[in-house]
Amino acid sequence: MTSGSAVVIGASGQIGRAAVRALARDGWEVRAASRNGGRDASWPGEVRAVAMDREDDAALAGLIGEGCDVLLDCVAYGAAHAEQLTSLADRIGSAVVISSCVVYEDDRGRSFATMEEPDGFPVYPLPVPEFQPTVRPGDEDYGTRKAALEQALLALGDRLPVTLLRACAVHGPYSPLPRELYFVKRVLDGRRVRVLAYGGKSRFHPVHVDNLAELVRLAARRPGSRVLNAADPQAPTVAEISAAVDAAMGAPRSEIVTVDGPPPSSDVGETPWSVPHPLVYDMTAAERELGYRAVTTYEESLPTTVAWLADQVKGRDWWEVFPRMAGFYPDEKLFGYAAEDRWLAGRGGNG
Repeated sequence: MTSGSAVVIGASGQIGRAAVRALARDGWEVRAASRNGGRDASWPGEVRAVAMDREDDAALAGLIGEGCDVLLDCVAYGAAHAEQLTSLADRIGSAVVISSCVVYEDDRGRSFATMEEPDGFPVYPLPVPEFQPTVRPGDEDYGTRKAALEQALLALGDRLPVTLLRACAVHGPYSPLPRELYFVKRVLDGRRVRVLAYGGKSRFHPVHVDNLAELVRLAARRPGSRVLNAADPQAPTVAEISAAVDAAMGAPRSEIVTVDGPPPSSDVGETPWSVPHPLVYDMTAAERELGYRAVTTYEESLPTTVAWLADQVKGRDWWEVFPRMAGFYPDEKLFGYAAEDRWLAGRGGNG
C-alpha cells in the first residue's frame, strides 16, 4: 500500500539522495528530479528518476503533472523559487522545503552575514528556538534570500501547507562541503597535532542527512505550515569531533593544542566548526510536532562518512574533488601545514 505520490527536487544532491530513500521505504511513489536525472544505487527500483532543470518553469510544471501529494524541494532559494511553487500550489498537497540556520540573527541584529565585521559574530541563545528573530528578507545574500523564500511560502497558509526545515552543518556522504575533510585529511597525511581556536570548545550544531531525511519523512506524513530546526541529538565540540574522526578511522587519538580566543592567524587553528559563540539548536518543536527521534548520532554516522571521504580524495587533489569547499576554504586556510608547523615550533610544539 502506497502513502501517496511524492516529488523530490534536487534528488541527486546530498540531502535528496537520503530523502528519496526514506520516502520510498515509507511507501511513497517517488519522482526523483535532478539536473542529470541520475539515480542512487540505494534507491528502490520503483523510484522514477527524472532529468529536470530547476530554473525551467515549464519543466517543473511538467514534473508535477496533474499533481502530487507531497513535494520536497532541496534546492529552493529566494523569492523566484517561492513564486514557482506558489504557481503550482493547487496541484501540490503539501510541501517540505530545506532552509538554513543562516536566516537567524541575534538580538542585536548580527547574523552570518556580519561575521567578518568587528564584534560581528552573532550571539544566539542556548539553545536556539524557531521563534528566534531572522534576517530581513531580500536578495543581498544567502541568508536574506532564504528568509525571502520562507516568508513567501509561509504566507500561503492553508493554500499550501509547507514545512520549512532549517538545517545546520549538514554532514554525511556526497556532501559538496564536507567539513569532516579537515580532520580526515590530517589523519591521512599523518598529522598528529590539532591546533584548535576558542579552546577547542566551538559548537556548530550538525545534522546528518539520515536525520534530515527522517524529518522529511515525518513532515510528509503530518502536513502543516511551520518552521522546524533540523539537527542531530547532540552538538559536539570541535575537539570532540576531532577525537570522533580519529576513532572512526582507527587512528591514535591526536594531540590537541588549544588557543584561548580566536585563531592566531588565518591559516592556523581555524576549522569549519570554529565559532566564537556556540550555535546549538532547540529540537523540542520537531519532537512535539512530528514525533521526531533521530535515527543516528554524529559518532555513529562517522565511519561511513570518513570512508567515503577517504575514498574520494585518494590519489587526487582535494580541491578538484570538492571545488565548492575550495571556494569557501582555500588550501592554505584548511591545510596550511607549513604555517601550522612554524606556529607550533614558535611555542615549543611539534607538527
